[in-house]
Amino acid sequence: MADFAIFWEWLSFAARWLHVITAIAWIGSSFYFIALDLGLRKTPSLPPLASGEEWQVHGGGFYHIQKYLVAPEFLPEHLTWFKWESYATWLSGFMLLAIVYYAGADLYLIDRHVLDVPQWGAILISMASIVLGFVVYNRLCKSPLGNSQNGLMLVLFAVLTAMAWGYTLVFTGRAAMLHMGVFTASIMAANVAMIIIPNQKIVVADLKAGRVPDAKYGKIAKQRSLHNNYLTLPVIFFMLSSHYPLAFATQWNWLIASLIFLVGVVIRHYFNTRHARKGNPHWTWLAAVVLFIIIAWLSTGPKLFNSGGEEVASRTSESFRAAGKFAEASMIVQTRCAMCHSQVPGYEGMAEPPKNVVLENDIAIANHAKDIAMFAGYSHAMPPGNITEMTNAERATIVAWFREGSGQ
Repeated sequence: MADFAIFWEWLSFAARWLHVITAIAWIGSSFYFIALDLGLRKTPSLPPLASGEEWQVHGGGFYHIQKYLVAPEFLPEHLTWFKWESYATWLSGFMLLAIVYYAGADLYLIDRHVLDVPQWGAILISMASIVLGFVVYNRLCKSPLGNSQNGLMLVLFAVLTAMAWGYTLVFTGRAAMLHMGVFTASIMAANVAMIIIPNQKIVVADLKAGRVPDAKYGKIAKQRSLHNNYLTLPVIFFMLSSHYPLAFATQWNWLIASLIFLVGVVIRHYFNTRHARKGNPHWTWLAAVVLFIIIAWLSTGPKLFNSGGEEVASRTSESFRAAGKFAEASMIVQTRCAMCHSQVPGYEGMAEPPKNVVLENDIAIANHAKDIAMFAGYSHAMPPGNITEMTNAERATIVAWFREGSGQ
């Protein structure tokens, strides 16, 4: 069993590594082509049918790039397609979802206090929501609303906010936030696989057959590509959020997810405006900072600040052990947390304590006071899915102990 647990851990690591590598490739090409498209210039020397060109320098060489809105008069023998980065990112991401959240559904996907559902039911809900996301999005894009870029974006924002709230009614906070990433990234990957690439293939087929391609296919593909560009930064946040309980395991996690989309939009607006040479909208950075401060404030429920607004001060291990609530808090931790955070974890399939954190004695508990408070007091990140039935009163005790040890 231990050998299998070690193998599974390394399989998870390999899938995560692959996912990060392919995501870098996909995001990099996406950002590059949006910047390239926005930076194209019209010059008198452009060949027929070309809509713009740009000269670039990189790696000691110069590149002369020309774009055709529909297609050139002829195709070269070699045509590079940008699609495998997207496909590999989604496939590796889904593999990681299955390894961590589906195989470990009782620990990471299901919270019996949120929705008591069997493992197969939770997994089915997860998969169905992923498919539903693109179906709804695709129909909105193809509806009359799709002709209004701003109107469509507003409706999509409302849909994404509703999904964020809905996920918190079904899964653990960690899984809910992660699923917002999966939900959004699946729309992006489906855009590539089901809209952008097929439309480009239609254009190529028309050229080979001697027909003039319809410009609508390029227009549709560009719209979906632009959507992908604006959704990228929020997806990255959601994928990183599982490491930060104040993002996913707090009361307003769904609202945090919603606001993150706005942060991503204003940041991309800045870069897209700059690349298009339409100005330098510095206000976007102020807006992003203000939104992020609001997000940080929302994550502190219950508050991490005292009435004077001062941040919790750091204290030594001795001050936490000397706190009046320490004995009670220590008993809670050893009762609710030590089944996993011990030298020999008692949870089936776990070969070693998570993050190598052992909480079997008073000194170790005092040394990890801040982490315990963040993960199990101020947020509900631990125990995962509240599998050991930690009560709100026990969490309040941990918070009280931490505040006392911190001198508040």
